[in-house]
Amino acid sequence: MSALDHSPSMPNGDPTGTAIQTTGLTKRFGDRAAIDGVDLQVPRGSAFGFLGPNGAGKTTMIRMLLGLTRASAGSMSVLGRPVPSEHAGALERVGAIVEEPRFHPYLTGRENLSIVAAVRGPRAHERIAPALARVGLADRAEEKVKKYSLGMRQRLGVARCLLADPLLLILDEPTNGLDPGGIQEFREMIREMVEQEGRTVFISSHLLDEVEKICDHAAIVDRGKIITQGPIAELAEGGTQHELIVGVSDTERALGLIEACGQARESHRSDEGLRVMLADSADTSPAEMAAIINAALVSAGLSVYRLEPVRQSLERRFLEVTSRLADATPEEVKA
Repeated sequence: MSALDHSPSMPNGDPTGTAIQTTGLTKRFGDRAAIDGVDLQVPRGSAFGFLGPNGAGKTTMIRMLLGLTRASAGSMSVLGRPVPSEHAGALERVGAIVEEPRFHPYLTGRENLSIVAAVRGPRAHERIAPALARVGLADRAEEKVKKYSLGMRQRLGVARCLLADPLLLILDEPTNGLDPGGIQEFREMIREMVEQEGRTVFISSHLLDEVEKICDHAAIVDRGKIITQGPIAELAEGGTQHELIVGVSDTERALGLIEACGQARESHRSDEGLRVMLADSADTSPAEMAAIINAALVSAGLSVYRLEPVRQSLERRFLEVTSRLADATPEEVKA
């Protein structure tokens, strides 16, 4: 069993509960609210994306969770313990990178980790070599950090987090500076930490595609507010638009039949066949609309060889909800 092998026992409460929970959390700088009444729930044992554009309040949120800045209002807990009243106990099993990780540039990667391990105790020293191997720096551990690229420093930052054998990792824009191969390795590392070791990883990012590939759950934040949160699949499918791809033997006739059956707002040809935008209806579900369209086409003697919903991307959902927020009234934002 390596020094990084981790038993997902949760000394700070229910292992099936939340790793991070906030209620009405607010941080003001003068008249400006960087974080504005945030209610956030991060399930334990998940990779959670805290997703928003630059300036949305992501780093401010992380700094509050780590006790680096005080909240103006609201409450929060980390691993079941209230912060800041039980700050030390809450953060004992937390590893974090806030913004770009900083190191002593004239020391090697291993020497930098040794300094941190000296504070944490003998077990932390035993984790240095496995941590360096985990992040792909075992062969570069004896080089001075001043020679490291930004991506290498990011990976060394994750290794530093692992010295605490954390139940929760909080990573601020962790893929900055990584090339595509490094991003893939990082993605695999995070999934292993979550799926095999039971850790929770909280990732702040503006990269929608990476969050969608790495994370199980996410929250979309803009202008200091949580716009929506939940499982990735539900967020991506949570938009108001529902589309179908229809493969049919006669597209020209099919377009007329689809228009006549009254279940579509719009339909047009595409490289995949027909793209059909379903109508808005409080009484008929998208699945029922698809069945009505299919029945109309088959009854007219057409062969339907493809009928499937279009999978929404998290990026599309993100753009939808953030553009809505820009146009919303104060009453709609609170809804």
